[in-house]
Amino acid sequence: MSIDEQIEQYLASIAGSKQGDMRKLHGAILEMNPGCRLWFLDGTDESGKVVSNPNIGFGTLRKKYADGKTREFYQVGISANTTGLSVYIMGIDDKHYLNQKYAHAIGKAHVTGYCIKFKALKDIDLDVLKTAIQDGIEQTRT
Repeated sequence: MSIDEQIEQYLASIAGSKQGDMRKLHGAILEMNPGCRLWFLDGTDESGKVVSNPNIGFGTLRKKYADGKTREFYQVGISANTTGLSVYIMGIDDKHYLNQKYAHAIGKAHVTGYCIKFKALKDIDLDVLKTAIQDGIEQTRT
């Protein structure tokens, strides 16, 4: 199954208004970053054990680990979870940056070093979220 088919299957499996919010986020990120590499992680590890919620990734980031090894990962990811939606903005070195720059303006969201969590799109300012996403993409563009 192609990445696009996996993403569509995942989106179709999300219940209620969360599905519409995820589709809107997916479209907005693709519009901001046309032609980016798409990722789909089903939330399982190599042994098939569930370790996270499934997520859709956008773009490419070369992630460097403490042991010096590197691997490719996505720049931005989105995921539905039991309490709402999460947007992962990966690769920003300053773990306080997102919170300091966007938490005050985004609305009802919890902002951490790399994740913006919220219940529904109606609870946040989508333009502020898109600005934060674009900011993260620009900071990690290779």
